[in-house]
Formats: sequence, structure tokens, C-alpha cells
Amino acid sequence: MADVTVKTGFSPTARLTGIALIATIALGIIMALTVLQDIDINLTADFVATSAAMMEAETSLRVAAYLSILGFALNSLVTIGLFVLLRQTSPVLALWCLCMGVTAAFMTLMGGVFTMNAALLAGNEGLATLADASQRTLLTSLQAATNYTAFHMGLIISSLSMAGYFWLFFKSRQIPSLLSGFGIYASLFVAIAISLRDFVPFLASNAVTGLFMVCNLIALVALGIYLAIWRVRPITG
Repeated sequence: MADVTVKTGFSPTARLTGIALIATIALGIIMALTVLQDIDINLTADFVATSAAMMEAETSLRVAAYLSILGFALNSLVTIGLFVLLRQTSPVLALWCLCMGVTAAFMTLMGGVFTMNAALLAGNEGLATLADASQRTLLTSLQAATNYTAFHMGLIISSLSMAGYFWLFFKSRQIPSLLSGFGIYASLFVAIAISLRDFVPFLASNAVTGLFMVCNLIALVALGIYLAIWRVRPITG
């Protein structure tokens, strides 16, 4: 069913997508500042300290795992909404972006599964009969490592999906060209920097990481706000 644009120029689908995108960003920030402090390997990058902290944080791990379900739902809503808005511009590319976006959302959910595994290792006293504390810490570090891999692979896939969506926005002129052009740059910056930093040490520096995170955050927040409160230019014809 085609998206309906009401007389004011606001698209209900665009507004819902924008709100979901802002909510996704807000959820990530809130989790990073609360339940994930010291126990998210993607924030600390210290496997030893993070694994030890996870062994003492069963409740926080469980909360983070369940919140990942909400994150999956919001991410899925965003990518489906963008597909509905942009499928008329290029059905094939829009479908590709949708598949990539859903895959990235699923990998985020898998991170929640690994987090729940860590919670079970931290809180299940019965496991003490099978493995001592050091062995359980090692198993927890493996969960953290898998979470780390899933997060970064998902971020690359998600960024490629968003680059495609921003390109479709650029072609359709549904949002300002400056915003869509910057979104293409920011999304590709994230995907390229993360993919190559294992081979180009400079790309793994804090400066580069901070730069692509800020660029990506600006692009996504700007898109979310624009879709939620501004006019999306409908495709006619």
C-alpha cells in the first residue's frame, strides 16, 4: 500500500519512522549510560576487565538482554518504514536496504542472546559444579567476544543499508540534498573505517573512531528529527 501524505504535507509513515529512529538512538544512549556501564565490551574494549565485571552484574546483563528485544523491534520498524518511503524510487535497491537492515537488527538481537548467556554464567550457582570461577570467567569472555563481533558486523551492515537509503533520499529529493548527502558520507565512513581498521592501524585510533561515531550520530539524529517533524516531499506520478 502506498504511503499517504496528508494535506499538511506530513507523511504518517515518515513520522512513525522518524520517531522510531530517535527512540532507537535514545535507547542506545540510555543503555550505555546506565545498565551497560563497565559490562559492554563494545564500550570498554577491555576483555579482561569487562569479563570480570560481567561476572558481578547478573541483573544488569538480564536487563540489557531484554532491552535488546526493544532495540530489535525499533530497528526493524525503522528499516521497514524507510523501505515503504523509498521503494518507488528504486524497488531493487530499497529491497536490498531492507534485507540488510533487518539482518543488522537481527545481529543486534543476537548480541542480547550472548548477553543473556553471560547473565546465566554469572548467576547460575549450579554451574559452579561444572566449572570454577576462572573457567566461568573465560566462558563469559567468549560471550563478550561474540557480542563484540556481532555488534561490529551488524554496524557495518546497518551502515551500508543506511547509505543505500540516504542515496535513495538523495535521488528522490524527499529530504534536503545536504542531509542525504551527509548521510551517505557518514554511513560509508562508518562501514569503511570499521572494515579496514584491522588492516590500517590509523583507522583504529580513538580520533577516527570518535569522528565517525559523531558523524553517524549527527546524520541519524538529523534524519530522525526531519522525518518526525518536517515535511517529506511525496513522490508523484
